[in-house]
Amino acid sequence: MTAAQQTGLVVAAHGRHLIVESADGSHRLCHLRGKKTEAVVGDRVRWAISGDEGVVEALEPRRNLLWRQDEWRSKAFAANLDRILVLVAGEPMFSESQLTRALVAAAHAGIDTVIGLNKTDLPAADTARERLAPYRAMGVPVVELALKARPAESLAALQPLLASRTTLVLGPSGAGKSTLINRAVPGADAQVGEISQALGTGRHTTTSTRWYWLTGRNGALIDSPGFQAFGLHHVPATDLASLMPDLAPHLGGCRFYNCTHRHEPGCALRAAAERGVIAPSRWRLYGELFDELSAPQRY
Repeated sequence: MTAAQQTGLVVAAHGRHLIVESADGSHRLCHLRGKKTEAVVGDRVRWAISGDEGVVEALEPRRNLLWRQDEWRSKAFAANLDRILVLVAGEPMFSESQLTRALVAAAHAGIDTVIGLNKTDLPAADTARERLAPYRAMGVPVVELALKARPAESLAALQPLLASRTTLVLGPSGAGKSTLINRAVPGADAQVGEISQALGTGRHTTTSTRWYWLTGRNGALIDSPGFQAFGLHHVPATDLASLMPDLAPHLGGCRFYNCTHRHEPGCALRAAAERGVIAPSRWRLYGELFDELSAPQRY
């Protein structure tokens, strides 16, 4: 690092415009140097002052990186995470496909995942609990919450999971993600306004990913609007079963060493699914994801 460079933390990103936080807690609008450099929220960077703004000149090595995807391409959006908290609810009922994609992406990146079942005060919570039974059985922690009805109790349940960690909060619209951010982070709305103004993009930054410090900087939440369709293009289809904890224990028992667990005879995973050891919904999702990851990429 040169004498003119400083280190900082990317706390918001919109295109090639970043908000970088310095060690003293101040924020500065920065731009990326060069077209090949890409920084995301959670990145540690080296940057230099350039007039009233700054220029990011290099990225520090990342511990991990997550991708999102749309119909046409995949794009990195968060780095250096300790944990992912996936908020789901019975109203609206969550998508197992979205949940599984998040869990596979996290497993591939080596990131712990916790599922937060919110709105447990509503009748549909019983159905949601049933749908989450396979995930509890495979060892994914599920914490029950009622962020609006019982906010203090819910935050107390989350506190030991969030303390001293950088946690990405995910969830479909209506699952309670905004409620969690506003309950856990005093002045979160003000921070959104400040960053929107600094980036000069106004309401469009509602699609941006943001970093929020918890009280006393004892951990941080990263909020990424919407339930991201996780980019899994970098995951080999042949690795998929090993990233699904309810399928992985049966690996090694197939007749063929290169079994894809789709059509081959003597498949230990398919036999487990037929016995009901692997939940039908999870077996169906494995097939759908395997076929997707095996197909030629369009981007």
